[in-house]
Amino acid sequence: MSGKPPSEHFRLLYFASAASFTRKSSDTFPAPLPISDLFSVLEKKYSGITKAVLDSCAVTVNLEYVDVEEESGKEKAGVVIKEGDEVAIIPPVSSG
Repeated sequence: MSGKPPSEHFRLLYFASAASFTRKSSDTFPAPLPISDLFSVLEKKYSGITKAVLDSCAVTVNLEYVDVEEESGKEKAGVVIKEGDEVAIIPPVSSG
């Protein structure tokens, strides 16, 4: 998983339970994509991922945390994932 995503795409990285659910460590998706649409795109590709993973995960775009729920509630477009961006789905880490 090295290099840049294909032209007009962004790379999505999966960690922990997200990687287990998708059986992948990464994917590429067409860009641009409003962050508020990300979960519905993933749910369409991986049925059940919203409840199993996304409802309790963190999301980063280019290593900066983004609040997807807050972005979804905005009337005007907020964060937009652009070509070449790196997005990560980071499930909560439990300690014990």
